[in-house]
Amino acid sequence: MHSVPPNSETHFKVVLVSELFSGMRPVKRHQKVYGLLQEELSSGVHALALHIYTPEEWDGQMPESPACKGGNGK
Repeated sequence: MHSVPPNSETHFKVVLVSELFSGMRPVKRHQKVYGLLQEELSSGVHALALHIYTPEEWDGQMPESPACKGGNGK
């Protein structure tokens, strides 16, 4: 549902569960992951949804992905 060539990989959802995130505020968690993905993010990623949890926060349910309205305004 986006205005890109077929099989384009520009939208990603990352779900991370780790004890390393314990005691970190959500913004620090995101900064940590963005730092690790810096190279990948510079090569055409259009959308990245991060869902970052500690083991205590994780309920085992995969978050829903929103429907993309497309790049052509429709």
